[in-house]
Amino acid sequence: MGNRYSDTVYRNIKRREREVIQGMIDELKSSKDKRYLFRDKHAVTDIKDMLDYSAEHYGDLPVFMQKYKANEPFRELSYRQCRDDVNALGTAMIDLGLEDRHIGLIGRNSIEWGESYLAITGGVGVVVPLDRELNESELHQLTIKGELEAVITVNNKYYEKFKNIKAAGDTSLRYIINADMEEDEDKENGLISWWHLREVGRKMVYGGDRRYIDAQIINTDLAAILFTSGTTGVSKGVMLSTRNLILDAMLCQTMMEARPKDICFSILPMHHAYECTGTFLDCVYSGATIAFCRGLKYIRKDIAEVRPTIVLSVPVILENFYNKILKAVKEKGGEKNLQTFMMMNRQARRFKLKLPKAVTKDIVALFGGRLHTMISGGAAIDGAILDFFCNVGFRAIQGYGLTECSPIVALNPVKRKYMKNTSAGHLLPFTECKILGADDNGIGEICFRGPTIMMGYYNDPENTKAVLDDEGWFHTGDIGFLDRDNYVFITGRKKNVIIAPNGKNVFPEELEGYLNALPIVAECMVWDGEGDTSTEFDGIHATVRLDPEELEDKLGAGYTKEQAEELLEKQVDKINSDLPRFKRIAHIIVREREFEKTTTAKIKRFVPDNKLA
Repeated sequence: MGNRYSDTVYRNIKRREREVIQGMIDELKSSKDKRYLFRDKHAVTDIKDMLDYSAEHYGDLPVFMQKYKANEPFRELSYRQCRDDVNALGTAMIDLGLEDRHIGLIGRNSIEWGESYLAITGGVGVVVPLDRELNESELHQLTIKGELEAVITVNNKYYEKFKNIKAAGDTSLRYIINADMEEDEDKENGLISWWHLREVGRKMVYGGDRRYIDAQIINTDLAAILFTSGTTGVSKGVMLSTRNLILDAMLCQTMMEARPKDICFSILPMHHAYECTGTFLDCVYSGATIAFCRGLKYIRKDIAEVRPTIVLSVPVILENFYNKILKAVKEKGGEKNLQTFMMMNRQARRFKLKLPKAVTKDIVALFGGRLHTMISGGAAIDGAILDFFCNVGFRAIQGYGLTECSPIVALNPVKRKYMKNTSAGHLLPFTECKILGADDNGIGEICFRGPTIMMGYYNDPENTKAVLDDEGWFHTGDIGFLDRDNYVFITGRKKNVIIAPNGKNVFPEELEGYLNALPIVAECMVWDGEGDTSTEFDGIHATVRLDPEELEDKLGAGYTKEQAEELLEKQVDKINSDLPRFKRIAHIIVREREFEKTTTAKIKRFVPDNKLA
């Protein structure tokens, strides 16, 4: 960023950027692929341009909804007010000397987080969203690795951690800007209030300071560094350009669309690329509203109050809703009625008939009564669960993405006849896919090329070269195939594959799918016990956490641990009987504790404790 070009040169650069993106929109409009359902897009060149467009076209509509106190309603912030706030915050940050610097961002999903992200990427420098689950030592390492000169904390807990990190004296950290205090603690030593800083910037803008408003943004420049999950020793900083981010936000909306007056319910952490692009940037692009959930334990309450129209989620959350719905229906003796309704609904849809919704009204009310679209991502979900929600009356789809792809590369269209929810999704426009080393079934490593692929890993040419080849193909490490209609199917993860004694590949994800389909299984992890010192048995292992409510339903209230394990073994024996010998599960470990997971609720496969009871 920074004003590197004369006004004339810069205007020509921005004109060319807009022409290129408008050309993509025009090409999209003439595409023969009917799965691109929504083609009427507007061209924006960067994140500042995106916010400016929305402030001009949707000015009084809310961009954010947030509850600050339990006994207060959700507050709304308009697009126009957000733009003014962002201009003020960005101006003040430039005045601190943070132009073109790397700025960390950590804390709860909030208006403060959203405005900070927009300010940094809209004319200040490079944003580095940080995982709020990391401990102080891990955050210290990422401060060094990401070369952070400032960090914005949206919680006093993180503020205290970064004060310790700054005091250590081995980082380039100059400012800690805290959104949980109203006044500066020690401005001379860089301990600043976010609220006070924004008000200082507002006065500067009113006084005619245009350094931020007129800042030059080239959309191929670095906008964000996102560190991949894992231990900090191997965590890689994914570099995404402004162009990567805005195109992913725009192209996602060709197969599902958020519109002005839609309310998207934000559950997942914003530092994660899936939530940041799929909810946050998509909404800012389209003029929709982001309503921040206060946390997992408040989902039911907040949904009832917000009454969202779109929910972006991960499988574990949708599975939880699904199981609770089935349990409630069963307790009321309505299981047969629901099954009959869904069967009739499927038939009625074929003939474009509409059935009364009396049978499903309680389910619809559970999501606030206005929900029309639910999207699952972050991990594979059983297509039968999505079909259930579709038959109830929602548009339920899944997509596929990786941080290195900004992140979404495939998504199922929301029109029912184009949904293939056994797949990870249909390729986004302008995204190419090839299958490397495909076997006789067309299964091999999935590779992508296109405008949303990352610039590389920050200060890490070796790892960049390992996944980005000279022709621009990103090698995902995922194993699967592409069908004739350009839908991506994932069968496993390259690094997770188990090599059976006969040399054949076994994908733990396949076996986990069979186990997770058992009602008594809450969650599981399949792993290779061959040569593993944590077990005395060879062969394929499964560590399983059982569902106490389902066990009680099957075995009665006084069931014993032995009875539960015996029931599980019988059901696993049935699964094994349908599998070739080399794929069979040889040993089961029943675990009572929760698995250690990532912030998108995926079980960490390489944490030794996750294998244990």
